[in-house]
Amino acid sequence: MTDTTLTLAPVRSTSGSGEGQSWLTSLADWTVSLMEIIGPVGAGVAIALENLFPPLPSEVVLPMAGLTASRGSFTLFEALLWTTIGSVVGAFMLYGLGRWLGAARLRAFAAKMPLLHPEDVDRTVAWFERHGGKAVFFGRMIPIFRSLISIPAGVSKMPMWRFGLLTGAGSLIWNTIFVLSGYLLGENWHIVEEYASILQYVVIAAVGIGVALFLYNRIRSLLAARKDA
Repeated sequence: MTDTTLTLAPVRSTSGSGEGQSWLTSLADWTVSLMEIIGPVGAGVAIALENLFPPLPSEVVLPMAGLTASRGSFTLFEALLWTTIGSVVGAFMLYGLGRWLGAARLRAFAAKMPLLHPEDVDRTVAWFERHGGKAVFFGRMIPIFRSLISIPAGVSKMPMWRFGLLTGAGSLIWNTIFVLSGYLLGENWHIVEEYASILQYVVIAAVGIGVALFLYNRIRSLLAARKDA
């Protein structure tokens, strides 16, 4: 029974607990509890939810699977297997959403939105048809994009077998890095939390800059067109 007591021990931040703990630490506690209740399948469920809700960082969920494996609740192989299955399942849900939306619906939506044009959808689909394989594979290793990349894959109707293989391969690499970090660092997993926060901020900043540049160029084009008219 000693092992059970150990595995049920909550994860606590070295920076404090209670009111002082971050929402990431609270998420970590919930993730470990889920894995303790339903085993390695819980790791798969948690990472599938992370795919559906990008604000949930896999960089915290995955180390928790490694930490729980290091406590002996399940094996490292089971942690890697179920987190990868969860990644693929979650990705296919968003892929299905992209297939349902389709290029026609997105074109109609873009036509009603200011600063967007149906041609933007066409260009995006054309780009994805040329570079979709690399986008899906490497996109699985970029926070936020690892989830969202599944939608254009569905819109462009990438073959399901190809999408599944690329998603599984990219997810396995990403999952292995973070599951192993949690497994090896153990209770010092908060080192991963610190770097995960920095990584997310970098990605969010890059997305913000990209959106700002897009809007700037689109507004400038509209003003130039009005001036010529």
